[in-house]
Amino acid sequence: MVKDNIVKVRERIVAACSKVNRDPSDIKIVAVSKGRGVEDIKEAVSFGLTDIGENRIQEALEKYNELRAESRGLAIRWHMIGHLQTNKVKDALGIFDLIHSVDSLALAQEINKRAAQINKIQDILIEIKTSPEATKFGLDSNKAPEIIQDISRLQNINIKGLMTIAPLANHQEEARPYFKKLRQIRDSINLSYSLSMGMTDDFEVAIEEGAEIIRIGRGIFES
Repeated sequence: MVKDNIVKVRERIVAACSKVNRDPSDIKIVAVSKGRGVEDIKEAVSFGLTDIGENRIQEALEKYNELRAESRGLAIRWHMIGHLQTNKVKDALGIFDLIHSVDSLALAQEINKRAAQINKIQDILIEIKTSPEATKFGLDSNKAPEIIQDISRLQNINIKGLMTIAPLANHQEEARPYFKKLRQIRDSINLSYSLSMGMTDDFEVAIEEGAEIIRIGRGIFES
């Protein structure tokens, strides 16, 4: 099932890229393994998906430790894609290669402080709120450029890009304005940041709007 799903996702990526003359190899798939076991992760990795996304620290830690103990040593890059609380930063830095959900200067400062303590430069994405939904996290889109500049001065943080989550919609075309807004913010600050946006139901339009990283859970792990 996982293999067939990955094939289908890759076919969808190729089709989306062909519409806007992009190279499908430029699109990174993060397989979201929330609620999935380590066997599911190993199956995804065996078919080439070595970037694994988790929403919760404790669940990620258990899987990370179990997979690290595997004798064959799976080459996994771990992504924190859920909301990160400041009191969980220390644990997160021990697991994740890339934190997608840095949504405030205070959180960035805590990551910077904790990273300095373990002599690590932590790669992050800045989460920007492009929709009016009260349940969404992220920097205010109007204030984002100034706060990103402040975060960029922190010595133990490396900003790799920007992230957003579009509202749930009946048709993925409805998500386009939110993805376009993130791209416009990136372009306005004149930096070559990657864009992490798009999930199972809307990643085609995210790719059309410039996404380099897409986060796919159900599209990979559900029948």
